Amino acid sequence: MPPLALDDLYRLAVPGDPQLRPDGGAVAYTLTTADRDSDEPVTEIWLAAPGAEPRRLAKGIAPRWSPDGGTLAFLRPVDGAPQIHLLPMDGGEPVQLTQAKLGAGIPVWSPDGTRIAYGGPHGTVDPNAPVVVDTLEYKADGAGLLREITTHLFVVPVGGGETLQLTEGDFHAGQPTWSPDGRQLAFTASLDSDRDLVIGGEVYAVEATGSEPKRLTGPEVICIGAWWLGDRLVIAGLKGGPEGHTRLFTLEGDRLAELETGLDRNVMMGAPGYPGATPQLLGGDLVFAARDGGCSHLYRLPGVASGQAEKIVGGERVVAGASVAAGRIAYVAATPESAGEVYLDGLALTSYALPDVELFVPRRRTFTAPDGTQVEGFILRDENLTEPGPLLLDVHGGPHNAWAPVFDGVHLYHQVLAARGWTVLMINPRASDGYGEAFYTATKGAWGISDQDDFLAPLDRLVAEGIADPDRLAITGYSYGGYMTCWLTSHTGRFKAAIPGGIVSDLHSMVGTSDLGYFMKKHECAGDLQAQSPITFVDQVTTPTLILHGENDDRCPVGQAEQWFEALRERQVPVRLVRYPGGSHLFILNGRPSHRHHYNERILAWLEQWVSGSPS
Repeated sequence: MPPLALDDLYRLAVPGDPQLRPDGGAVAYTLTTADRDSDEPVTEIWLAAPGAEPRRLAKGIAPRWSPDGGTLAFLRPVDGAPQIHLLPMDGGEPVQLTQAKLGAGIPVWSPDGTRIAYGGPHGTVDPNAPVVVDTLEYKADGAGLLREITTHLFVVPVGGGETLQLTEGDFHAGQPTWSPDGRQLAFTASLDSDRDLVIGGEVYAVEATGSEPKRLTGPEVICIGAWWLGDRLVIAGLKGGPEGHTRLFTLEGDRLAELETGLDRNVMMGAPGYPGATPQLLGGDLVFAARDGGCSHLYRLPGVASGQAEKIVGGERVVAGASVAAGRIAYVAATPESAGEVYLDGLALTSYALPDVELFVPRRRTFTAPDGTQVEGFILRDENLTEPGPLLLDVHGGPHNAWAPVFDGVHLYHQVLAARGWTVLMINPRASDGYGEAFYTATKGAWGISDQDDFLAPLDRLVAEGIADPDRLAITGYSYGGYMTCWLTSHTGRFKAAIPGGIVSDLHSMVGTSDLGYFMKKHECAGDLQAQSPITFVDQVTTPTLILHGENDDRCPVGQAEQWFEALRERQVPVRLVRYPGGSHLFILNGRPSHRHHYNERILAWLEQWVSGSPS
């Protein structure tokens, strides 16, 4: 079979957001593909069941079952704004339920199935009005300038009627969760006036008929998610500050009690680029996701009480969504052979792996940094190779993300390079997720300083083993990976080509321009910003550099790329800047397919030009 080609981007189908029907007999899920004609990602809702071929239900996202399983609520755009629709499962077309001016959020059914709650944007938007801000909380990557828009909670009757707004004010309400009796909704929010300066979050409750929000938790935990599971309110939060692992708590009276799991691992609730699943009840036990060794796995905690969590979905898999009902569990997971499949009690209900493509499988390796720290990595290469060859070091983002040994439908150039005789090295350096909290927080205030040898030592090892040719080394990375690409090329001349994407080059200017800049200054990079900034050492760079950046990136603003480009050009280092119109920080995950294809294509061309010797 042939190896993967970049055009296979348009054949990939990636499932997500699995929702198990209340009787446990079928799974609704989303399926995302890249449409070449419209140059847009397309997401549809499908249904899979044992013994049947998956079938398409509707175009949309966020499928959610009614308590009786007879209706599927989901989101579909109407005039550019997402609205909740209801699909009767006994036949018929979807019916629009909401008519929210700025759109609705993910539907959350009431326990009796008569109402749906959602969080949605509220306010007025005049794109031509001056933007007046008093706090740092005025923009967000992917959304841009927030203007006067805040997120609040609404309840709409399923049978029709007036939509009731439950919250209002200058704050953002998190995803709602119904109390078992259907009388209240809980949500997370920070109502403090200085919330842009002091990171916080509490759990609030509001009556389903409307009332002032009542605060349920105090400042000892930064609450970032809450779910009523049975008669228990389970909360995800950060204890002691915003830098460490996410943990699980329950509300007992007026205090939070931590649910000890016996794991030194980070709870993963699921977000773009950070796969996981929300906590749920399986029988009387708590099911949750946590990252272990780069993979997101599912665990069961008996009795929703402190104890030793048991891993129930593990191995070389990355879980990206789970749902429980009727004593069964459905989940989506990526494997070394597939970017994602839908499973029910461990049985695959789908087959989205490309059947006519031979994939190279990442292999785990452990390396030792000079200070004795063990760092894990993954090597992708043709195992039939016997001579030293070119090697690409790829650095993940975060830095609190992690590479995993599964098929990567985003970084397609990995497979193409392996087919061309390259070795791709993916290291999980200190600060990566899945190796304990001390490892997770090890680079605080010391970006580049404490972690650079975690990359250089593995390179030395692979050169010594005869795997990598020391004269044909290259480096790339995105976000933090873009930062580290700039950092390493300003501290060593051993790389023949560099491709930083979504970069950070100057932490000083980053602080005042990024939507998370103040957080970076106070917490992640607390300390000497100049000493941690690649721009401080740019006069030492000689590596030919290709910079790839989204034009509308508010996380790592495009000015970071402009600064690096200008500095290298002034010093006459071979450099090229590619900007992607409309691209947010996550455009390489969910942006225009043509941009994602071009991103991969540019990397391959730059490596061919500067490492393999072919003209660009």
